[in-house]
Amino acid sequence: MICDDDDSILEVLQMLLEIDGYTVYLENNSTNLIKQISNINPDLLLMDLWMPVLSGDQLLKTIRTTSELKNLPVIILSASVDGKEIASSAGADMFIAKPFDMDDVSSGIEKLLVG
Repeated sequence: MICDDDDSILEVLQMLLEIDGYTVYLENNSTNLIKQISNINPDLLLMDLWMPVLSGDQLLKTIRTTSELKNLPVIILSASVDGKEIASSAGADMFIAKPFDMDDVSSGIEKLLVG
């Protein structure tokens, strides 16, 4: 699952990950994310840090304190200069800086899903 308020990033990630053989679910409204995760039960979440209303770090803190969601692997994607520290303190499994290299995203997903 991917959550980002930028539709162009959602589209690019969806296209490239589907080519890699993944089923991709998109959410561009951060306020819907927790409900969508509960409904879909994705294997992994890619998420932006800076989104309107609920930020990625707020959502990640909620995920990490919700018993049925706390083990969901989460990769934070952000252009923030302090994004890596924010993502880490919120409980992200991995941080990838924007603009990102798709090979980094693919290898990060594979590392978290396969080990």
